[in-house]
Amino acid sequence: MRIAIIGSGYVGLVSGACFADFGHTVVAVDNDPAKIAMLRRGEMPIYEPGLADLVASNARAGRLSFTTDLPAAVRSAEVVMIAVGTPSRRGDGHADLSYVHGAAREIAASLDGPTVVVTKSTVPVGTGDEVERIIREARPDAELSVASNPEFLREGAAIQDFKRPDRIVLGVEDARARAVMQELYRPLYLNQAPIVWTSRRTAELTKYAANAFLATKITFINEIADLCERVGADVQEVARGIGLDNRIGPKFLHAGPGYGGSCFPKDTLALIKTGQDHGASQRIVETVVAVNDQRKRSMARKVVAACGGSLRGKTVAVLGLTFKPNTDDMRDAPALALIAALQDGGARVRAYDPEGMEAARGLIEDIAFAPDPYACAEGADALVIVTEWDAFRALDLDRVKSVMRAAVLVDLRNIYPPEEVERRGFTHTAVGRPG
Repeated sequence: MRIAIIGSGYVGLVSGACFADFGHTVVAVDNDPAKIAMLRRGEMPIYEPGLADLVASNARAGRLSFTTDLPAAVRSAEVVMIAVGTPSRRGDGHADLSYVHGAAREIAASLDGPTVVVTKSTVPVGTGDEVERIIREARPDAELSVASNPEFLREGAAIQDFKRPDRIVLGVEDARARAVMQELYRPLYLNQAPIVWTSRRTAELTKYAANAFLATKITFINEIADLCERVGADVQEVARGIGLDNRIGPKFLHAGPGYGGSCFPKDTLALIKTGQDHGASQRIVETVVAVNDQRKRSMARKVVAACGGSLRGKTVAVLGLTFKPNTDDMRDAPALALIAALQDGGARVRAYDPEGMEAARGLIEDIAFAPDPYACAEGADALVIVTEWDAFRALDLDRVKSVMRAAVLVDLRNIYPPEEVERRGFTHTAVGRPG
């Protein structure tokens, strides 16, 4: 099939490369000429394991191309996917749909023949209706169907998630859209990926409900971790004990400094606003957002306590800046609030991250960046692990201790057994563990 994807950000680029790898012909469109030039050179604007190779191989095969010419891409496509950003709107937290509506207007001006327009972006309930209204108002003669196909890609594992999904949610309103979407995803039938056919509005809400539920699991186990510290229990054992229950499951039960990233923060806010607009307040989600926001800065109190009650004049080394490993995404990363709180307390902060330091430069002031974990730890009064990159899981702790001014380790991801760290002579602080 011939596919045009409007927006070459995370969702659009990964989806386009994967569809091309299935054998479809994909044109990825973006209004940023510099980004398109970069992609044509084989340079990725984001870090995602395996993406550069996937893009390069399909570009060489002629199945994937990049352009700023939206009209030409739309005219030649059977399926047009909208994969533009929907950030939180400043001031009220609603999803900003200006890019989606703008794309719909441009698509309307360029349609030529039967077309299925698909919202791939995460959008509030009713957005598909508005996209269809915009296009039909401009082009009442158009042979048009509008569908919703929300993505469920985890940063750091997006290609695997696309090719072997837990499910594919397809919201359609007519038989033609259903037939086209079924053909589009036919290559995944070999993997027996379950397709969930719904209405458009149901598909749109499903995406928000999924992200809000996962954010709730993270926040729940973080609050249990706080209780574990007070009563002398171990949150990792609690998480295993409840996660083995099939009704609960083990995923997203890892205590830490709170959730961040491009999805959970904005999607929980958007769901709250949707509930308020329709007189169905999402009180659990409202609490989740409030607790998570408080948690990010509260982690600094652990560092203060580990350093004897004051950070004034001390150097704190931070390992990990991105909101999770295997990405360069700094959006709403817990490290941002943590570092701000450390600096407010008078600490000098030095940091290292395998992929996130370039993005962090524009977000954090008065910080030093190190070339590796050991240089980061040199002369520090405390070492704080914020993101659980594999590169941090087997550090030479004796070497780390030898270069630090004070042997204080604050492990906000619980990647080191306390007894091992303490045996090496460190003062150790974890999350949700006794002591």
